[in-house]
Amino acid sequence: MNVVTTASSDPQHLRALARANEIRLARAELKRGVAQGRVSAAEVIIDCPWEAQSMTVADVLMSQRRWGLTRCRKVLFALQLSELKTVGALTERQRHALAGRLRAGAPAEPALALA
Repeated sequence: MNVVTTASSDPQHLRALARANEIRLARAELKRGVAQGRVSAAEVIIDCPWEAQSMTVADVLMSQRRWGLTRCRKVLFALQLSELKTVGALTERQRHALAGRLRAGAPAEPALALA
């Protein structure tokens, strides 16, 4: 069996650096889109584009306007998700639960009835 390899003019570490920069720029553009409202965080969670697959869920949530660490943690705690979990590692059930929470704009904690 013949194995054909393509010789690249760039060393492997330079190709890896170029790929890392490409991913970093794509993520920054995605975060800007979420912050400006061009794309919703719920869409990113459901669709899971290639640039978001290895992003943490907390990064996606906190890229929204007026979302900080505390608000992010409350929502993720209510859904029993780790803030370090990557978007690509979410199950379908977790994706839909999180996206539903984001679309509804529901508070992270159930409201207490005053008696």
